Amino acid sequence: MDGVLTGFAIIGFVIVVGYVIQRIRILPADAPVVLNRFVFFIASPALLFSVLAKADLRVIFSSFLLVSIGAIAASSVAYVVLSRIFFRRGIADTTIGAAASSYANANNIGLPVSVYVLGSAQFVAPLLMFQVIVMAPILLALLDVSTRGHVSVKSILLQPVRNPIILGSLAGFIVAASGWQIPDALLQPFILVGGAAVPLVLVTFGMSLAGQRPFRAGAGRTEIVTASLLKSVLMPVVALLLARYVFQLDGVHLFAVVVLAALPTAQNIFNYAFCYDVGTVLARDTVLVTTIASLPVLLVISALLAPA
Repeated sequence: MDGVLTGFAIIGFVIVVGYVIQRIRILPADAPVVLNRFVFFIASPALLFSVLAKADLRVIFSSFLLVSIGAIAASSVAYVVLSRIFFRRGIADTTIGAAASSYANANNIGLPVSVYVLGSAQFVAPLLMFQVIVMAPILLALLDVSTRGHVSVKSILLQPVRNPIILGSLAGFIVAASGWQIPDALLQPFILVGGAAVPLVLVTFGMSLAGQRPFRAGAGRTEIVTASLLKSVLMPVVALLLARYVFQLDGVHLFAVVVLAALPTAQNIFNYAFCYDVGTVLARDTVLVTTIASLPVLLVISALLAPA
């Protein structure tokens, strides 16, 4: 438990540093954009490649991934049902709400949590890949149909291929599956560059929180609260039940899969909502609320499930 608290303290401190940097304007106004692009296109792919190239693929696939998929399905379906009964929103708004309820921040928060709390970035990789390869194309297809009346099939199918994080992860999986032991002189540059990913994503995330004002009047507060509760509470509970009673996971694997289910909503959802001009306030405020809620939720999970 001390190690878990230390991990969260490190993550929280670096996020606060980023927040302060943005508030007192130490860096140029476009610094978050530049730092995010470096992390997305260079540092995170290098980190995931270096970690997954040495990973045990039997651990991070099979029942571990199935639990995550089950929790995602439960939360997103629950939002769709509630939206249909109570909110009466259109397909596009409901799609954004369902995504906000189930699409985890596996990169900006998931990577640091996986490294500092779970001990390895390999745990978050399957979830990250599933979201980008499966969930994102489905989400974009629904938004295309509901807002434009047609689907850009080429754009949707090519999206995972254009994602450098997926390419880095796939390269790592291929190396691990082949059994090739990469020479240390070749692997060390990836480890060195990848080491910048975690601190930079935390700093830029802290910078993004500066100036946020959630729950403004007329912003669909009921939908925001619903999506936030589903993401922060229902998903980890479903993950716990599936992991323990259906797939009989225990120890670090049980702890890891519940922690990943409790990650906050990904900022990608706000990006998608902004691009399609639908559900932007819902997406933005759910990202912020679940991010704030994730710390106490993860601390409770750690107290109950963290291996001794």
